[in-house]
Amino acid sequence: MKTDAVSIEDYLKKLPEDRVEPVQKLRQTILDNLPDGFEETMSYGMIGYVVPHRIFPAGYHCDPKLPLPFINIASQKNFVALYHMGMYADPELLNWFTNEYPNHVKSKLDMGKSCVRFKKMDQIPYALIAELLKKMTAQNWIDLYQKNYTDNRKK
Repeated sequence: MKTDAVSIEDYLKKLPEDRVEPVQKLRQTILDNLPDGFEETMSYGMIGYVVPHRIFPAGYHCDPKLPLPFINIASQKNFVALYHMGMYADPELLNWFTNEYPNHVKSKLDMGKSCVRFKKMDQIPYALIAELLKKMTAQNWIDLYQKNYTDNRKK
């Protein structure tokens, strides 16, 4: 869902009533477990967690004026989404998450390339997400991003 929110507080105020608690809890889970080096910001109309330019001056290759994106959370039309670029870029991390997911949630994993969709707000696996967040530091993400981006550019 498109939003015109300019700040995280504004984004949270504009959420549908049934999404406020799950999105706030997801946000708090991220803030409590994300390693140092990431920064919370509005990114692509969602709440984002990025590697700021002060740590990675090159920024995002699609638009170097933007910091390097890592995670986003959003309230979409039919679900709450967690976008985790690290899982998209690291098959080992993705495999860990997909294997661990059934140990936390009874329903089937609904996932795209980097997007995990939560249609049932009472089944968001906050403990699993907390574990996921601790598995990649900002430097790990920068290294993986540079490896994948540089390798792909040379082809």
